[in-house]
Amino acid sequence: MTAAGIHESPPAPVPASPAFAVASARLVWLYLTSRRVPAAAGLLVVLGCLLWAALHWHLNIAGGPAAQLVIPLVIETGAAGVVAVSSHGPFGEAERATGRWLPWLRLGTALALTAVAFAALAAGATGGYLPGGSLSLLRNLGGMTGTGLLAAAVLGGAFGWVGPMGYLLVIEGGLAAGWGTPWIWPGRPSGDLGGALCASAVFAVGVIALTLLGTRSARRPPASE
Repeated sequence: MTAAGIHESPPAPVPASPAFAVASARLVWLYLTSRRVPAAAGLLVVLGCLLWAALHWHLNIAGGPAAQLVIPLVIETGAAGVVAVSSHGPFGEAERATGRWLPWLRLGTALALTAVAFAALAAGATGGYLPGGSLSLLRNLGGMTGTGLLAAAVLGGAFGWVGPMGYLLVIEGGLAAGWGTPWIWPGRPSGDLGGALCASAVFAVGVIALTLLGTRSARRPPASE
């Protein structure tokens, strides 16, 4: 045994091959399809069309000063529910144990779908007068989506819609009672700082919970032997 070659320079690093990029793109695509993200994006476009129709034909389902808020809030709630439910995957614990990129995929998908939801609803808002304009739309959608992501982390992705729907009921009761708290942010003016901070906080907490914890998987009984 000799020391010949011990002073040789180490080999140059091998550049990343195209195969790595292809594998990464495939991983992202498989994750998106497992969460039914293409279908979710299509459904968000449909909700944007519904908002356009409601504003264009001045549709209302309630009376009183908050009548113009009702249908937009229902549609925003539906969009937030779609984003939250899309966090649900079919592989459960097996995916958590093998996917080191999983937190980043969760984060990217949640943010991307929220952006798609806002773009679709903002396009739908061109159909007529939307109370509060785009700022209120962004605030309301972000806060409601945060409630959905929190519900997905606690109850499971399939039940992510519970958060936005429950919050919608709170909104309706709060508006009817004349509550002034910024936690009922849809009832605040578009430039209200307190409402914007509350909605942003809920969205941030929801995104962090989903990214770090994922969605709660239902426990399955052990297979019988």
